[in-house]
Amino acid sequence: MTMPPGFQADIAQLDTFQLPARVTGSASDRALGTALVRAWRRDGIVQIAMDARQTQLWAAAAAAATRFFHQTPAAAKAACVDAHSYAGYVASGEEVTGGVADHAEIFTVTKDLAHSDARVRARWPCHGPCPWPDMDFKAHVVRYTDRLGADGEALLQLVELGLGVARGALTRYTRDGWHHARVLRFPPGNATNGRGRAGRGIGSHTDYGLLVIAAQNEVGGKCLFIRRPAQDEQFANWETSAAGLREDAAGWVYVPPVAGVHTVLLGDMMQYLTRNRLTATPHKVGLNTRERLAIAYFHEPSFQAVLRPLGAGGAATEGIHYGTHFTNMCMRNYPDRITTRRLVAEDRYRLLERPELRTMGAVPPC
Repeated sequence: MTMPPGFQADIAQLDTFQLPARVTGSASDRALGTALVRAWRRDGIVQIAMDARQTQLWAAAAAAATRFFHQTPAAAKAACVDAHSYAGYVASGEEVTGGVADHAEIFTVTKDLAHSDARVRARWPCHGPCPWPDMDFKAHVVRYTDRLGADGEALLQLVELGLGVARGALTRYTRDGWHHARVLRFPPGNATNGRGRAGRGIGSHTDYGLLVIAAQNEVGGKCLFIRRPAQDEQFANWETSAAGLREDAAGWVYVPPVAGVHTVLLGDMMQYLTRNRLTATPHKVGLNTRERLAIAYFHEPSFQAVLRPLGAGGAATEGIHYGTHFTNMCMRNYPDRITTRRLVAEDRYRLLERPELRTMGAVPPC
């Protein structure tokens, strides 16, 4: 696979794994978990083979997304916004990474909660409906991402085995997980190396939660770059923003697109929970001469979860409230979105300190 024109980076040679139908804790599961952990520690990314059903679901979701981006009038796309949640349409240039506008056109899917839901009525930050453009788009994207949710749980179970921690040490945080997805269209660009507005799809960043499972539609259209784990590149995005991290530095690795696989990156909360044994993967997307469509699914802790590092002493730490981390990242990336303006105007941010928002499974008081 040749490098897209205008880019300079090493080319990744990644391991591809096959997930079992069910994780039982068998010797083969432990071996697979160990191999996954080893690959992530070395490369920062792995590839998971799609099965036949996933391939069908992906093709249907990608086709629905392509219809949305290409056939929906601009005004109708712009109307797919909710003032309570960060779900819905994101126009090119609206998302900001490291203080610079990105070029991607996006539809974000978060937990779809009706206005009658008690959490929405209680004005919990980020909670609200997903403003779907039509039922066909919704059906295909939900079917695809629901299937990825099962893969996310299996991967977490395998990570537990690979790290040698107790069963449930990670998955206990994903009950009613704040899973979400981003359907992304990257327009054709001028084949620059990702620097500046002309060649920028999404700037350098790490993602918020545990796992990012992604696929793209055409071999040759993908310009994903990552940074491998390195001792001299320490960061903690929940403390100091990693947005724009070494955006124009040397050391980026190009991930060639491969048909029939999902790529899996690690997020901030995986790094925090594992005490840096597994680190979040800095990545960015440059524009190529061809259009690219991708769907990235984020397997996340519960919005209400307070996460504490695994191992001795973890229970004594204050921990990280995932809902606050997620809200902080959204406010940073979308400073001018109606959702951010309303959250600030109605002083909703302070609600994140309430006990029911920091207790998994709790509901708003009557």
